Amino acid sequence: MNTFSLGVVVITYLLVIAYLGYVGFKKTKTAKDYLLGGREIHPFVMAVSYGATFISTSAIIGFGGIAGVYGMGLIWLTVLNIFIGVLIAFVFFGRRTRKMGHNLDAHTFPEFLGNRFQSKTIQMMSGGIIFVAMPLYAAVVLIGGARFIESIFEIDFGIALTFFSLIIAAYVIAGGLKGVMYTDALQGGIMFFSLFFLLFMTYIKLGGVSGAHEALGNMAKLVPESLQAKGHHGWTAFPTMGSSWWWILTTNIILGVGIGVLAQPQLVVRFMTVKSNRELNRAVLIGGVFIFVVTGFIYTVGALSNLYFYRETGKLAIEIAQGNVDLIIPEFLNAAMPEWFVYLFMLALLSAGMSTLSSQFHTMGTSIGRDLFENLFPRKEMNSMLITRVGIVVAILISIIIGYHLPIGIVARGTAIFFGICAAAFLPAYFAGLYWKGATRAGAMWSMGAGLLSSAFMLAFMHQAESAPLGISQAIFGKDFLVGQFPWMIIDPIMIALPFSILVLVVVSSMTQKVEAKHLDVCMKGVRQIRTGL
Repeated sequence: MNTFSLGVVVITYLLVIAYLGYVGFKKTKTAKDYLLGGREIHPFVMAVSYGATFISTSAIIGFGGIAGVYGMGLIWLTVLNIFIGVLIAFVFFGRRTRKMGHNLDAHTFPEFLGNRFQSKTIQMMSGGIIFVAMPLYAAVVLIGGARFIESIFEIDFGIALTFFSLIIAAYVIAGGLKGVMYTDALQGGIMFFSLFFLLFMTYIKLGGVSGAHEALGNMAKLVPESLQAKGHHGWTAFPTMGSSWWWILTTNIILGVGIGVLAQPQLVVRFMTVKSNRELNRAVLIGGVFIFVVTGFIYTVGALSNLYFYRETGKLAIEIAQGNVDLIIPEFLNAAMPEWFVYLFMLALLSAGMSTLSSQFHTMGTSIGRDLFENLFPRKEMNSMLITRVGIVVAILISIIIGYHLPIGIVARGTAIFFGICAAAFLPAYFAGLYWKGATRAGAMWSMGAGLLSSAFMLAFMHQAESAPLGISQAIFGKDFLVGQFPWMIIDPIMIALPFSILVLVVVSSMTQKVEAKHLDVCMKGVRQIRTGL
């Protein structure tokens, strides 16, 4: 690989990103501009920004690598992402969120919840949860981008991690959400065309669509015995129902990420950036096509990499990657694709990481600044943009520190953990705030606390993948996880924490004082007229 040529490409790309960040800076005059893009973002920019924020290096490298081990069953995650993450999110959540957010003059997701339930405590609590949980997600995305910079430019990982963070920080701090969404649109376009071409080239190398899938299906007998014992019967087959891999795939990956997308703070705020529901309607198709190509194509390529490597080397993809699933996609690119495309795809990886990280940093910054600091120290003369910018700096520093200490192979799991926490903590209160007038302030507050604490309990004491490495259960109870009966130790925490959070919301709301009818009328003004038909 020609390092000089790649360096020129990357530097040119960064200069374009810098220019878009500058455009966002010039167009940012008020707090509304900085936090919500002035509520006038074009539907195409909004849809691609939503998709690019949703899809990070974890989807391309992490989940693409998992598909290289377990096969095309992950495409069901794409189906759920399109159905729930785009169609349900935009039509049933997005429209009401946009209108209600405008009625409540909400600029952030925590402020939306807080204003809906007339509670500064809920706003600060939501901001605190984001501040505590999101740095893990940001750190795993940082790792993916930093590892690429480290390997290409042959520099120390710590320097690469810091350099990558500073690049993103520059345009997020300066341009606010406008700068973030303008760069997202470019980065999403690079991701889209790179993944489209990657699948096209993969099928050409493997003899066409039908030939490649038939040949991959015939490789089922090559599945290692250790994976067969988990229910793996080939890279084109869904795992045996009730097997350990079936539970992991359906609960940890498909449901954990597929449902968790509905309560992602950095995605919810996108609904409040457009001026009418017409823009949201137009964004549905754009967002759906984007998610289909970027996720569905990389999962397919991940599975097909086994066929390519077996034909070329007699080894499976995970053997070529020496046991590290995060290396399967990079190894396939280097081995099977032309050098010029590797350059382009590296830009796609940078784009995936930067688009997600910029939104994460912006969300964490607004949570620290607007949702926590401004409420803890209420002073009318405070500069919201300055406080938020300081919050972004703090969020970046915390993410960098965590990124230094996370182990390899954490990318996909770290993503699923964060999505699950958001679903359990935020989704019941968020949905109830949109649709249930009987939801109370106390119910929402207790639901959020129950979702967060039950998720933490499951991760520390029940779910084997986290409880064993953390060692908390071992230190207190003398065993890695409390319930050893299959399949409880591998079921994702969302399967317990989310229903528990819903139950707490319903029970507490039925026993506590309702929100004032006058306030509900303000919240619902114009919302009842919204139709869900496309």
